[in-house]
Amino acid sequence: MLKIAYNPIYRHPLPEGHRFPMSKYELIHDQLLYEGTCRPANFFSPGLVDDRWVLAVHTSDYVRQLKTLRVPPVMVRRIGFPLSEELIQREWMITQGTIDCSLIALQAGIALNIAGGTHHAFPDRGEGFCLLNDVAVAARYVLDQQLAQKVLVIDLDVHQGNGTAVIFRQEPRVFTFSMHGKDNYPLHKEQSDLDVALPTGMTDGDYLTQLAETLPRLLKEQKPDFLFYISGVDVLKSDRLGKLNLTREGCKQRDEFVFEQARKEGLPIVVSMGGGYSPRIADIVEAHCNTFRLAEKLYF
Repeated sequence: MLKIAYNPIYRHPLPEGHRFPMSKYELIHDQLLYEGTCRPANFFSPGLVDDRWVLAVHTSDYVRQLKTLRVPPVMVRRIGFPLSEELIQREWMITQGTIDCSLIALQAGIALNIAGGTHHAFPDRGEGFCLLNDVAVAARYVLDQQLAQKVLVIDLDVHQGNGTAVIFRQEPRVFTFSMHGKDNYPLHKEQSDLDVALPTGMTDGDYLTQLAETLPRLLKEQKPDFLFYISGVDVLKSDRLGKLNLTREGCKQRDEFVFEQARKEGLPIVVSMGGGYSPRIADIVEAHCNTFRLAEKLYF
């Protein structure tokens, strides 16, 4: 059975007019139930991640700042969310959700977190709507628990996974692959193990060709035994922050290709949703829901 991490806290209240589409998490959950792709049993609510796993990735000073709500104002602005106890609880829960998905994927082949993919979180700071780096914490967890020997992070959000790149810069057991918009946030790019910078306006065909030329080669060369996939839908032409021109069908074919490669190699894969900023919330939700539909179709 497809298992999906979700809790209503994922939809965190934000000031009116805030540009982050927080309602998408609840809407994805509701749509998957409404259309019959999922039943209530497909969803599970994570607990709160133990600080020791967070501290394996993030500095103690930064974790203390978050938990005491004493983050410097300049960092709060860079994060983009007003700080609150509920927001911190949400971040700890999302991160545990990605860890839980890792354990499930080892048995079922795949598991998905409705939130997560918070790849702009650095060891000592957050930015770009990211506080904790859920994928980095979960990757460190599976390595430290000897559940995996080599992890590949497949980051196909339109924005570079700069925080993840820095976290694992000196970690040979984690290979970071980020395929992102060249002219997009962050202005200063970090160095992933492999960065593929895409030109503004790239369309489905060129995008899918680039992915097909890159991912199978990485799997062959790096020989990972565990995959984390950040499936941002901010690659869509409709996205306000994306600068690429993918259609919803192209985005769906992207996900299908990643899943097919994971299945072909027999590799467990954990999916975190990443970003999506189309003006119409329905465009964001439909593109994300395609990821879950494909997981259900291909694996179960």
